[in-house]
Amino acid sequence: MAWFTRKSPSLDKAPPEGERKVRTEGLWTKCEGCSQVIWRKGLEDNLNVCPKCGFHFKLDATARIRALLDEGWEEFDKGMTTTDPLDFVDSRPYKDRLKAMQAATGHTDAVVTAAGRLNGRRVHVASMELKFVGGSMGTVVGEKITRSIERAMAEKTPVVIVSASGGARMQEGAVSLMQMAKISAALMRLDQAKLPYISVLTDPTTGGVTASYAMLGDIIIAEPGALIGFAGPRVIEQTIRQKLPQGFQRSEFLLEHGFIDNVVKRHDMKGYLANALNFFCGKVPA
Repeated sequence: MAWFTRKSPSLDKAPPEGERKVRTEGLWTKCEGCSQVIWRKGLEDNLNVCPKCGFHFKLDATARIRALLDEGWEEFDKGMTTTDPLDFVDSRPYKDRLKAMQAATGHTDAVVTAAGRLNGRRVHVASMELKFVGGSMGTVVGEKITRSIERAMAEKTPVVIVSASGGARMQEGAVSLMQMAKISAALMRLDQAKLPYISVLTDPTTGGVTASYAMLGDIIIAEPGALIGFAGPRVIEQTIRQKLPQGFQRSEFLLEHGFIDNVVKRHDMKGYLANALNFFCGKVPA
């Protein structure tokens, strides 16, 4: 007489190909800094900073705003989308690529603009979304950031722009490059209005974004280990046929050579910005 009856298929037999599941898939991730395996939920709760070595993983635009602003912030121009001025097609139509990015990220383009209070002070924040076509700067990014600056001028409030971008968006050609001048001109008007602009550089900040508004802040700060530059290190090495110094184009290298004002850890960023704005604008009344 059998001690038990097997009601499920034999454990020795592998399940059909379509039924195989890995229950732990996506629950863990490996740190690029120390190779430690980290529980993904714990990493997210820690602002995407490795609890072991402090390596800064990339952070999406909305999470960034949540980390900087107090509760109750407001988003602007949420539904703005590009008109595809060139009817661009490469391996697939640009319009199809945009739809796929919008579905994947939940954003209509590569920047989120918002206003709220940073430790009690009213500020306007533009935060770039790297997952949307590499955080590239097109017409919508240019228009949304410019509008954010103009709203700040109307309200007489500071501006913070968090950059995370591969540069200008090639699918929009020269129209994309025009956004460099457009945003820079808006920042000049902000300066003439004697309102502060703080630029926060994250990994990566390159191309036309670095060549324009990312480097125009009254204070320019960066997260640890962020890649910052115009062309990438591989392109530079191939062009000059020389090996670049260790850590070239990383935040710490740029700080050492005077290109930025400070390197600030993500957990310290909100407090640092609050203190900087107190210096420019005076302390917020209690």
